[in-house]
Amino acid sequence: MSGLRGPKLPNPGRNIAGVIEAVGSDVTVFAPGDEVYGTAAAAFAEYAVARPDRIAPKPTGLTFEEAATVPVSALTALQAVRDNGRVQEGQQVLITGAAGGVGTFAVQLAQVFGARVTAVASTPKLDAVRALGADHVIDYTRKDFLAGPQRYDAIIDIAGNGRLQDLRRALTPRGRLVITGGETDGRWLGGTDRQLRAQMLSPLTSRHLGTFIASEHADGLRGLTALVDAGALRPVVDRVYPLAETAAAVRHLLDGRVTGKLALALPADDHLGATPEAEREAAG
Repeated sequence: MSGLRGPKLPNPGRNIAGVIEAVGSDVTVFAPGDEVYGTAAAAFAEYAVARPDRIAPKPTGLTFEEAATVPVSALTALQAVRDNGRVQEGQQVLITGAAGGVGTFAVQLAQVFGARVTAVASTPKLDAVRALGADHVIDYTRKDFLAGPQRYDAIIDIAGNGRLQDLRRALTPRGRLVITGGETDGRWLGGTDRQLRAQMLSPLTSRHLGTFIASEHADGLRGLTALVDAGALRPVVDRVYPLAETAAAVRHLLDGRVTGKLALALPADDHLGATPEAEREAAG
């Protein structure tokens, strides 16, 4: 919900997963009763209105709760790893914040593209990251993960606390640094300080230093569905809260102890799952 001077969207929540109740007169690709997932504004609700180009059929192997944790984080991870990190087979990739919502997907996607993954997380989350198949795991509370001799072809920096000069030094001569998401409370820059400095420094070095704004679209969601259904990608759901306990879910999210994602859910007879960003669909 980032913005330069305030929240971009007044109602938090972007992820949705559920059953379509109604469609607009111009909608031909979906029908009432379809099970879908994707993104929408104002998703902390029993019903949400979504654009047809922002949703896709729900992965068949996921519950609504699981599916609702995928869209924003997995799309961001996909664009960080594939499109901006340009990760390829045999490369060495470092992922910070590997146990978070974006990080858990980034670890898996880097492996999909054939990389050897070094994942950085805190002590309580190391086992969860190992379970995702990371080749190496570093506990940042016990070791400076940028101080060693290892150099990486790509660094997906999600944690947002590494110094730019240290991250640059940890890259191979043609390596790529991808800073993912805002990370500061800067009054004027809105959490984009390191991103802006990285982009200004990038033309002065052989390494690529940069960031990106993730896009939300049905094509990306369909690609994620294929990976999920093939068993190459799975969400990590820390806990599911009832929709009525949204405030408690947000507090839990902010305390920094969540591994992967949280989800919100309606009662079982409503056929719906969600995240602190997800609800039922009315595609219009």
